[in-house]
Amino acid sequence: MFGLLDWLKIGGAFLGGVLIAGTVAYFIGHWIGESDGYERFIAQQAAANEKAELERKGDDAKLQGMSDYDLCVAGLRDQRVSVDACEQLRGLQ
Repeated sequence: MFGLLDWLKIGGAFLGGVLIAGTVAYFIGHWIGESDGYERFIAQQAAANEKAELERKGDDAKLQGMSDYDLCVAGLRDQRVSVDACEQLRGLQ
């Protein structure tokens, strides 16, 4: 059967595999979460920039009728950037 040394080798290999798999899973999850946070930041920044620009122009009537999503889309279109990041703001008022 298996001796004590064999069981230690099997256990060590198992723990090594678990550590490697856990490390890979952590870094993949961290990368996915970080990219989502960056897109949310871009969307919120674009909405804030467009809102500030409309306030400077004194266009309150247009500003009152726009949601955060609309402000984000307008801000990113002015910069000729993809508006995919704005999808996170859809439905917010």
